[in-house]
Parts: sequence; C-alpha cells; structure tokens
Amino acid sequence: MSEERRGILLGVAAYACWGLFPLYWPLLEPAQPMEIVAHRIVWSLVFVLLILLIRRRWAWLRAVAHDRRRLGLLVVAAVVISVNWGMYIWGVNSGHVVETSLGYFINPLVTVLIGVLLLGERLRRLQWWAVALAAVAVAVLTVDYGRPPWIALVLAFSFATYGLAKKKVALPAVESLAVETALLALPAVLLLAALQGRGTAEFGHASAGLALLLVGAGVVTAIPLLLFGAAAPRIPLSTMGLMQYLTPVMQFLIGVLVRHEAMPTSRWVGFTLVWGALVLLSADSLHAARQRAVDRRLGTLAPVTP
Repeated sequence: MSEERRGILLGVAAYACWGLFPLYWPLLEPAQPMEIVAHRIVWSLVFVLLILLIRRRWAWLRAVAHDRRRLGLLVVAAVVISVNWGMYIWGVNSGHVVETSLGYFINPLVTVLIGVLLLGERLRRLQWWAVALAAVAVAVLTVDYGRPPWIALVLAFSFATYGLAKKKVALPAVESLAVETALLALPAVLLLAALQGRGTAEFGHASAGLALLLVGAGVVTAIPLLLFGAAAPRIPLSTMGLMQYLTPVMQFLIGVLVRHEAMPTSRWVGFTLVWGALVLLSADSLHAARQRAVDRRLGTLAPVTP
C-alpha cells in the first residue's frame, strides 16, 4: 500500500471518529457537561502522558518551557479548546446535534475570515463569494431559529482560534495536547473535587460503566489526534482540507437520522447556502493548490542565469 493511500485511510479514520462523537457523549449522561469536560481534560492528560512515556519523547518540553510566546499561545489554545469542548458536549446532550455540525461546516469560512481580520490576508474572488454566502446563511438560520445560531458560532470561532494558535505554536498534536491539558488539569481537578464535595458528581456514585465511559473520554479524545497526526504528513493539504467535511456530514446525519432533530424548510435553505459556500471555498483551494504546483514546476524548470 502506498504512503498516500495509507494516509487517506488514516485521515478518514480520524475524521470518522470525530464524526461519531455525537453518539458517545450522550452515553455519559446523567453527568453534566462541566463534569464530562473536566474528566475529558484529566483523562486525556493521563493518556497522552502514557503515549509520551512509551515514545520517550521529552526533548521538546524544555524548548517550550523556555519560550514565553509559545507558552502564551498554548494557554490561549487550552482556554478556547475547553470552551469548544464544553459547548459541543452541551449542544449534543441538549438536542442540538445539527447546530453543532453547522459549527464545523462554517469553521473553514471563519478561519478564512480570521485570516483577513487578524493576519491581513487578502481574499480571492471565490473566497469573497463564499464568505458572503455564509453570511446570508447565518442570517437565514437566525430567522429560522428565532435567534443567532450561537452554538454553531461559538464552536466555529473557538475552533478557528484554536487552529490559529496551534499553527503559531508549531508543536505536534500529542505534545500540544499534553501541554494544553496540563494547563487545564488543576482547574479540572478542583471542579471535580467540588462536585464530589457537593455530592453532585456522577463519577463514583453512578454505575461502574459510566465511570469507565468518563475515563474513556480521554481515550476517544486522543485516538483521532494520533490518527490525524499519522495521516497529515502522508497526504496533500488540499486532500486533507476536503476530508475535514466528513466530520460535520456525519454529525449532521446523526442529528437528522438518529436523533430525529427538526429540519424545517428554512433550515434546509440555510444549510444549503452553507454547503454552497463550502463548494466555492473548496474549488478555490483546489485551484490555488494546482497553481502552486504549476509554479513550483516552472520554478524547477526555469533556466539558471549566470
């Protein structure tokens, strides 16, 4: 099997795992979202530390510890991913799976917008059309829901901010998750201790099966990251960009077909507009990738002048 084909299979597996998350979090009820997030943080840290112990990869830690800029970015990443996790789990367990999928559909568009607002990037024509179409979609969905689709917007903006911070940090996925969860571990442990003290914690008071599922939250968090980390070096970025839509598609289908959430005509219109914006964005990305490939070939073949 070629490396690219292996990378595609690993990438599909990673995005499919993320796509199945709406089936996992309801299994943790009656635990409340904050307790679930706290357990997810603690057990993710335990799991990734075990991976790092097995790999014996610690050289990066000193470099990060002495780099205030990277530490600051990792603090930002830790905060926004905790917001993202909490909102996602609350949304899924509150019957808003379709709206959570919308958050990850519009995430690439929000990422483009952040590039313009924070990094001074210039949009190409198709990108402008995609962003404009997404804005119309949000307006349509605001009318449909009777409120802005704030669950989707919080998920999209928090994950886009997380992606920006991770890009600036330039640290592999497992190592980055280890630092992020370590930064969040103390607040998470204090929260769990407070819940135990109040007698409102489910861990240790409900069934052993629920306790194991709460521990498993760390495993299901880390496994897709490992798969993604193995896939990314093996396949082109443009391919990975298209594969990312597998996750919200699966979440959307789970919301509609498994959780039987309502999809009135106006909501279908809003989602169709979002999907149209993603088609434009994907077409632009593929065209840009092909153009870069052509430019590289021309640069390689260009004659060398004295």
